[in-house]
Amino acid sequence: MIENRVLITGASGYVGTRLANLLLENKKNFVVNYDISLFGDHHLPKDNKNYAYVKKDLRDNESFKQTLVNHKINKVIHLACISNDPTFELNNELSKIINYDCFEDLVSISKQAGVKKFIYASTCSVYGISDSPNVTEEHPLLPMTDYNKYKAMCEPILKKYLDDKFFGIIIRPATVCGFSEKMRFDLTVNILTNFAYNKGFIKVLGGEQTRPNVHIDDMCNLYKLLIENKQNIKNGEVYNFGVENLKVIEIARIIQKIFKDRLNKEVEIKIEPSNDKRSYQINSDKIKKELGFKFNLDVKSAVNDIINKFEDLTLKDTFNDKWRNIEVLKKNSNKILNYSK
Repeated sequence: MIENRVLITGASGYVGTRLANLLLENKKNFVVNYDISLFGDHHLPKDNKNYAYVKKDLRDNESFKQTLVNHKINKVIHLACISNDPTFELNNELSKIINYDCFEDLVSISKQAGVKKFIYASTCSVYGISDSPNVTEEHPLLPMTDYNKYKAMCEPILKKYLDDKFFGIIIRPATVCGFSEKMRFDLTVNILTNFAYNKGFIKVLGGEQTRPNVHIDDMCNLYKLLIENKQNIKNGEVYNFGVENLKVIEIARIIQKIFKDRLNKEVEIKIEPSNDKRSYQINSDKIKKELGFKFNLDVKSAVNDIINKFEDLTLKDTFNDKWRNIEVLKKNSNKILNYSK
């Protein structure tokens, strides 16, 4: 018997694809992928009887409402967005529409349709630059870019709709890394591993910026926990989610050592200047204490997972533009901006 009828916005994407496959391992879960699938849909588990694919735009309120009602959705995970700063800035108007303007409608319609739980994927980049070694959820939000600003501005919108029948949780994830069936090579660990394996060197921009990281499978396991378990979580709670705070140069050295130890391959690190000043580290003790979540994987695991997929030829032609969101969006932003139902 189906217990969790879950709609994931953006379930054709990097995290969403991996998450949908994980949830489908439990026969008590039914998953609806609500996604325009700008970055492709050939990798989706369309033959699974507990999976439905609705290829629609987030701005199509009527389709969103009907999808919730028709599939009797009781839980929503909102992942869909124009992700990361360079991609957002490619077309600020479009990015604001997708990441912020349509958010309140999604929340409101979900509540009206009888959804019981709404999980929002914010970002730990909302903290901006901080020298604090202990950035908790109470740290001031000082977003440096529009991408981070609009992510932060959605958080109070969700909170104002919450009540005893509509439960919300806000997750502020670190930079995700590791293999997904819908792979991305525009994320720090993934980029550097790709350079090391396919170019024989690692190009580091800056290097002294500190960033928190989290393995994609830990990320998906958290969402699975929030969907399937009935922990006593306070409504409207916010959680940081990252396990390793590392300088970019430290990530490069980890990769360099893995290539030496595992493949007996010398990889040079080339450092180039960068204007990216974002640097912060987060504390995730709250989620470990309150939810009992255990991080099982790390950056080393992610690097080795990606190498495995290079070695078995699952990942090929990985400098093709299709692996980088910004390049795909460059070709499609005007078409999406001019969307009509």
